[in-house]
Amino acid sequence: MNATPSPGRPRSQQARQAVLEAADDLLVELGYAAMTMKNIAERAGVGRPTVYRWWSSKAEILIEACAEDAVEDLVVENDGPCHDPLAELLSYLKLLNRFLATEPPGLAYRALIGEAQHDPRVAELVREADLLAPPSIAVLERVRGHAAGMPETGLARAQLTGPLLAHVMTTGTPASDHALQRHAEILLTGWQ
Repeated sequence: MNATPSPGRPRSQQARQAVLEAADDLLVELGYAAMTMKNIAERAGVGRPTVYRWWSSKAEILIEACAEDAVEDLVVENDGPCHDPLAELLSYLKLLNRFLATEPPGLAYRALIGEAQHDPRVAELVREADLLAPPSIAVLERVRGHAAGMPETGLARAQLTGPLLAHVMTTGTPASDHALQRHAEILLTGWQ
């Protein structure tokens, strides 16, 4: 999600990238609650007015910081029709597991999910950005031809990503490969 810039000087790509990286770094170092627009600006080497011209909150910065990474990090490489739906699901689950449990953008996403539980504006940002949608929908559409009982896409996405997101959010650790394998097998069996 790109913030709409206010009138004034054009956005500097270098300054933008510095702010996004500063937000990622500070999230890891300080946590979401301790991050401020001021310390993001200071870490990025830009003025606070520059940051506020582009984003109105640290949540908006984090959404933008993790949006591009989520799309890149969660793409299951394929080169043709789906021949092994279990492998497709498992590949995506492994990518999602790593993203949520170990990658800075995944940490940002988890922080935003947590904040969204009590901040309606953050909840709206997370809902609008829907960072996990494009890659999960792509995998589900590839698998759908092998899973006649798969529910509509929204519910299928929840069945695919929900248990893993809940695991990582509650434990802070990645799921085991065995757990991912079982989850994919159970889903596919139920959908077939």
